[in-house]
Amino acid sequence: MQTILRYRGRDITEEDVRFIRQLIFEHPGDSRWALSKKLCTAWNWVQQNGQLKDMVCRGLMLALHRQGHIILPPAQKVTATGYNRKEPVSVQVDQTPLTSSLKDITPLEFRQVRKTPFESLFSSLLKEHHYLGYTQPVGEHLKYLVFANKQPIACLSWSSAPRHIGVRDNFIGWTQKDREKNLFLIAYNSRFLILPWIQVSCLASHILAQMTKILQRDWESIYKHPIYYLETFVDQERFKGTCYFAANWLYLGQTTGRGKNDHTGKANRSLKAVLGYPLTRDFRKRLRGLNR
Repeated sequence: MQTILRYRGRDITEEDVRFIRQLIFEHPGDSRWALSKKLCTAWNWVQQNGQLKDMVCRGLMLALHRQGHIILPPAQKVTATGYNRKEPVSVQVDQTPLTSSLKDITPLEFRQVRKTPFESLFSSLLKEHHYLGYTQPVGEHLKYLVFANKQPIACLSWSSAPRHIGVRDNFIGWTQKDREKNLFLIAYNSRFLILPWIQVSCLASHILAQMTKILQRDWESIYKHPIYYLETFVDQERFKGTCYFAANWLYLGQTTGRGKNDHTGKANRSLKAVLGYPLTRDFRKRLRGLNR
């Protein structure tokens, strides 16, 4: 059976495409979101915690749609990622400058806010104050607000890791098959924001150090599987990554600047430093499936 597309480690065949076409035909009034739910159910495409991978499935269907293999219903609202999104609502917060020492505001409170009433505040702060703005993570992800004396001071988001990062893959030493099977054991720090009116020395590295322990616990509790490695990218035209280095993250090298869908072999975006943080001493064995 001819493979039409390889997506997230799955070979999509002509038979799969015919199945999706029939699914769309049998549900003419369904949205893209509803169709992705039905396809996930039919294929038993689920996360470790049993939740449907409907956002990943929508990405697959969109890729097939763009290549002309299927015809999806019109999107209700199209964004750069191809998903339906609502713009974060602006939430006002106290912007009184905080300039005290770290010992005066610790211990900090870390609050996981995904699917909680605080999620709108998290989204608003990133939209207003992070240079990349706010985008909704795809796949497994968690969102954190950090508070000092009930005042929000920082935001962090963690999500599923990018599929292929050359220097990271070489550092781990896994094969393509290992990576496709075990990529879900890595979490990616996609956003880290210290609010601009917060000026506390060593705060960022302290937050990163505390976050590693909290994230391991929460990720396994929510997604029912451990994580063994963390990674992030640093735009070196803007930042030096000092707080990550102070928290003992490792510099692995640079991205290629080509993006995941590049077919030209030429850089089309800024190069970024790739940083990693092993969560266990035997992380390589665990990521290669040799010690589980």
